[in-house]
Amino acid sequence: MTYLVAIAFLAIVASLATALFFMMKDGANGKAKTSGMARALAFRIGFSVLLFVCILIAWKMGYIQPTGLPTGK
Repeated sequence: MTYLVAIAFLAIVASLATALFFMMKDGANGKAKTSGMARALAFRIGFSVLLFVCILIAWKMGYIQPTGLPTGK
């Protein structure tokens, strides 16, 4: 489960970096703008939702346990 979370987090960060690249380079020097930034951000949203669903499934199946914060009682 740790590897899945790490890979998903890296995919999210890579997608953000790709969106930044397209934001900085598209439309420069008279070139037409592409939909690369929107596509990269859509992939980021997809990766985030997939990570959330995988964490919920792992919790339901008992692979991970919530620890919570101590209440001080």
